[in-house]
Amino acid sequence: MIYAALFLSALASATLLPGSSDAALLALLASGNGDPTLLVAAATAGNVARSLLTWGLGRYLLHLSAQPSFPVRPADYTRAAGWFRRYGIWLLLFSWLPVVGHPLTLAAGAARVWLLPFLILVSLGKAGRYLAIFAAFAAWNG
Repeated sequence: MIYAALFLSALASATLLPGSSDAALLALLASGNGDPTLLVAAATAGNVARSLLTWGLGRYLLHLSAQPSFPVRPADYTRAAGWFRRYGIWLLLFSWLPVVGHPLTLAAGAARVWLLPFLILVSLGKAGRYLAIFAAFAAWNG
């Protein structure tokens, strides 16, 4: 149950509640609930799933980006698309960053980045983020 809740928190935090999955992970680690490896995996999987949804929006529904309910503002997408054209697929390692990560995954979908390289790079970046949070927690708590 806690792994599913953390997965959902990470899924939502990619856009709706920035940082909430970080806080949820830290709270679960501090409470001693759950295996740390599984907690990091659940958070990573949820955040990657959200990025996959955004990639799909870029690939198949970018024409709806002018709609007010579209999850990425046009200006943010334009900026991310420019970075993506300039630096390429390796930018997906930074898809965990607040503010710019979500537009990067949208730009990757619009640029027709193949799914497997997308998933590998996004997963590495997001897993690295949650592993860094875990490492900082472990170092703080001795």
